[in-house]
Amino acid sequence: MSSKVAIIAANGGLFDAYKVFNIATAAAASDQEVSIFFTFEGLNLIHKEGHKQLTMPEGKEHFAEGFQKENVPSIPELVEMAQEMGVKFIGCQMTMDVMGLTKEDFVDGIEVGGAVTFLDFAKDANVSLTF
Repeated sequence: MSSKVAIIAANGGLFDAYKVFNIATAAAASDQEVSIFFTFEGLNLIHKEGHKQLTMPEGKEHFAEGFQKENVPSIPELVEMAQEMGVKFIGCQMTMDVMGLTKEDFVDGIEVGGAVTFLDFAKDANVSLTF
């Protein structure tokens, strides 16, 4: 049986993005099947423009220097890396409908589905996380 990691990305900040994509790429690098369900503000993490403009939380600006010093990839780089590693991105259809967004508003290669789509994957996941 393959090992699965199911992640729900419900928050859309810069630190949230690093948490989601760090765990996803680490799991994929460990030969685990990974699926991320992006819902509500989490959709910002895969929005074509939004994921390029995530800002450092106020009072945390010192992290930017640390990220640069340690050569931490940018969020757009991590999105691309995750997709190249086979991480599956699922955009929440209901949230997209509510927000007036379409599949074309997001990075290429996402799947659009509802909670049932994600739950079908997550039902036998070894690890389930929410950010």
